[in-house]
Amino acid sequence: MAAKKDYYEILGVDKGASKEEIKRAYRRLAKKYHPDLNKNNPKEAEQRFKEISEAYEVLSDPQKRANYDRLGHAGVDFGPGGFDWAHFTRFGDVEDIFGDVFRDFFGRNFGFGRTGGRSIFEDLFEGGYTRAEERYRPGPERGSDIRYDLEIDLEEAAKGLEKELNISKEESCPSCRGTGASSGRLITCSTCEGTGQIRNVQRQGFAQFISISTCPRCGGRGKVVEKPCENCKGTGKISVNKRISVRIPPGVDSGSRLRIAGEGSAGQMGGPSGDLYVVVHVREHEFFKRQGNDLFCEIPVRFAQAALGDEIAVRTIDGGVARMKMPAGTQSGTVFRLKNRGMPDLKGYGRGNMLVRVKVVTPTKLSKRQKELLREFDKEEDQGQGEGQKTGSFWWNKKKQKQR
Repeated sequence: MAAKKDYYEILGVDKGASKEEIKRAYRRLAKKYHPDLNKNNPKEAEQRFKEISEAYEVLSDPQKRANYDRLGHAGVDFGPGGFDWAHFTRFGDVEDIFGDVFRDFFGRNFGFGRTGGRSIFEDLFEGGYTRAEERYRPGPERGSDIRYDLEIDLEEAAKGLEKELNISKEESCPSCRGTGASSGRLITCSTCEGTGQIRNVQRQGFAQFISISTCPRCGGRGKVVEKPCENCKGTGKISVNKRISVRIPPGVDSGSRLRIAGEGSAGQMGGPSGDLYVVVHVREHEFFKRQGNDLFCEIPVRFAQAALGDEIAVRTIDGGVARMKMPAGTQSGTVFRLKNRGMPDLKGYGRGNMLVRVKVVTPTKLSKRQKELLREFDKEEDQGQGEGQKTGSFWWNKKKQKQR
């Protein structure tokens, strides 16, 4: 039988090493020789990992270390079979070490918690998931939420409205009171033996891992119906169409979500119902364009109106008319702001503005009299301007200079 290695040599530390130095050495070696991180040679890595864990078990405990320093391996008795994971007692000291190791392997969200005063780390090495499983009991489950997409006009979004919605949803069966059993009696599920879970055991390296999934027969309840309810076929729920009145507040925009609590599908095992979410979609408007709480529109004006100035009527989103003064000489594309004529704010902070862009329309069909008047107007306008101000004169003079 080969002589056992010195524990200090195994961890690569001096005999006078502090507890923190021993812990750091174990952390480094645990990561290096973790069986699941050594896929090419897992057997050798497992043996090495067990060896450094045995050394850490002794050297991290003051009493065991003192016995080892005085008597060597004879001062540490792990029994006839030698060290095994059942002898490992330093769970509280090394959870952070193994947390790093397992996070490297299983992902950053892996963590060790405590259940019933015990560390999951202890359960991991001692097969204690059975206890965790036995403690688990599925409780009431909240019902699912329902989404309803509602289309409204921009005028409706501005005023707000009361809307009747026809919703298809699941409600608790009135015949069996949601149990799914005609007599209301439930029996223990034979597939999961009442736990609501199915266990799958798998060994990886030195440890035993148990994955737990919901029982497909009872759906995690641990109980099944003895005689299914004829009304709901044993599901405990029935599909119904329900009319619900919903108040749409003024100022909603596309994408606004309204929550109606408790109007979703029924829960299971006495759980609360889900919620109804109404998602608003505002249709495009033929006259107004919306940007936040402001409204944009474009109105045509005659040439004479733009030149002489005028007061014009502009329709508003609430169905009324606003009077807008347009000064003389207004150019096409000029934007006028009508304050507080836009959309109401959803949170009640006043209203947006209405921005009106004028577009000067050039007439295409003129009478003989109109043509004469325009020629006369153009002649007077041309005579009233200096040589350098006449339309096209600057371009014509430049052209003649180049020809010389």
